[in-house]
Amino acid sequence: MCSDRDLAAVLLRWEGAPDTAFFRAQAVTVPQGVLSECRKAGLVADATKTVPAAAGPEQSDALRVWVLVHERADGTWRAGGSVIRHAALAALAKRQRTGA
Repeated sequence: MCSDRDLAAVLLRWEGAPDTAFFRAQAVTVPQGVLSECRKAGLVADATKTVPAAAGPEQSDALRVWVLVHERADGTWRAGGSVIRHAALAALAKRQRTGA
């Protein structure tokens, strides 16, 4: 059975972010420009396969699955009273992927 964890993993894989608690918490939206058209297509295809698994065989019609990619412009993400820039998120993702 599919879970929201499965969907977060799909988004993080296509976004190129590590599958960590921090990046899972951000998995609802993506910074504008992070996903190329190819990555968006892959995300949509994978999500369209993943969602029906949660609904069960009787609800497996892919046309029922709508994937909306919510992109946010750089400078519109904030945490802890500060603006979080895409470059900072990318650097954090790189460090977490490499274990540095």
